[in-house]
Amino acid sequence: MASTSTLRRVEQQQRSHPSQDGDGVRIQRIHDFGGGLDPYLMLDELGSDRPDDYIGGFPPHPHRGIQTLTYVIHGGLTHEDHLGHSSTIRAGDAQWMHTGRGIIHSEMPLTDSQGLHAFQLWLNLPARDKLSPATYRDVRSAEMPRLAGQGAELIALGGRWQSTGGERVEGPLDALAGDGGVAHVRLESGGDLTLEADAPTLLVYVFDGSLNVGETVVPRGQLARLGGGDRLSLGSTEGGQALLLAGHPHREPIAHYGPFVMNEHAELGQALRDYRDGTLTGP
Repeated sequence: MASTSTLRRVEQQQRSHPSQDGDGVRIQRIHDFGGGLDPYLMLDELGSDRPDDYIGGFPPHPHRGIQTLTYVIHGGLTHEDHLGHSSTIRAGDAQWMHTGRGIIHSEMPLTDSQGLHAFQLWLNLPARDKLSPATYRDVRSAEMPRLAGQGAELIALGGRWQSTGGERVEGPLDALAGDGGVAHVRLESGGDLTLEADAPTLLVYVFDGSLNVGETVVPRGQLARLGGGDRLSLGSTEGGQALLLAGHPHREPIAHYGPFVMNEHAELGQALRDYRDGTLTGP
């Protein structure tokens, strides 16, 4: 019997809210440390043409138990960490950090004529990888493959993406937690794009204009959580841009305190002691 394709539908929308982090950096944030976005934990959007909103950046700070993915729309960010990595990403570039047992890093902003616009995602690590060695890499815009639709373009940062017409691309970030996939989608007015999309977790964050996600209009600043199915239909009457986030949930307990995400509260206490003792990143 032939299989029937099922359209993914919006089950819930969540609006980003204003927050601050680092040295007073103003951001728009969506987070869920209760497992509702599993394997994702948080999405921060940094966007301003006022340097005072972000110029303090993110001075040195620790992490344990997560991955971060930072993606720049315009402006730039300079990363440095205790492992000796130093790298600057600009418009269209990304940087990925597997914090594992522990990493201490900083991210300092660079501005262009439009200010700064960037995103940072937190992905939860499964219990087996929480204390694994820390690693880092950056990816340039030219390394990211594109997939075209009718008045639409998908830029694959990580994961496998396929149109219903059979065109396939795979992003260079191939080690995202939860078999994660992240893509940037641009749609012109009247554009549309239909994708094969059967990952259990599928999220659409609209950051410019509005998108028709299935039969639902999702405006700027909203994260749409999609229900089950195997096909994602995107369109736009006014034009819009979004991040697509796909993955497989870990379905493990989540314990969170500041920059640390573990499975049990006792492990958070250990992370804090390790940071105070100078052993967070290793003996």
